[in-house]
Amino acid sequence: MLLLLLLLLLLLLLLLQLLLLLLLLLLLLLLLLLLLLLLLLLLLLLLLLLLLLLLLLLLMLLPLLLLLLLLLLLLLRLLLLLLLLLLLLLLLLLLVLLLLLLLLLLMLLLLLLLLYCFYCCYLCYCCCCYCCCCYCFCYCCCCYCGYEMPPFFTCS
Repeated sequence: MLLLLLLLLLLLLLLLQLLLLLLLLLLLLLLLLLLLLLLLLLLLLLLLLLLLLLLLLLLMLLPLLLLLLLLLLLLLRLLLLLLLLLLLLLLLLLLVLLLLLLLLLLMLLLLLLLLYCFYCCYLCYCCCCYCCCCYCFCYCCCCYCGYEMPPFFTCS
C-alpha cells in the first residue's frame, strides 16, 4: 500500500509539473497578445493622426483626398475589428488561465491528502507488531499491539 501511495504521489508531482509548464506557456502567450494589442493601439493612433492630416489637406485637394479618406476609414474599421477580436482572445486566454490555476489548486489539495495518508500509514506501521490496516483520515486498527498509539489514532 505504501508503494501505491508513493506511485500516486509521483504521478501527481509529474502532473503538477506539466500543469505549471502549461501555465508558463499561457502566460507567455498572454504577454505576446498584450504586446500585439499595444502595437495595434499605436497603429490606430497613427492612423488617426494621418486622418487628421488628410482632413487638413482636404481643403486643398478635395477629390483625391476624399478617396484616401474613404480608404483610411475602411482601414480604421478593419483595425478596430481586429482589436476587438484580439481582446476577445485575450479574455478567453485569461479564462483558461484561471481554470488551470483552479486545477492546480485542486491537484495540490490532492497531493496534501496523499501525503497525509502516507504519513498516517507510516506511523501505523511503526507502532503495530502483527497486523495493521491503515486508512486515510488516520483510522488505524492494530491487533495484538503492545505499544502505545498516538492520541489521534484509534486501536482495537
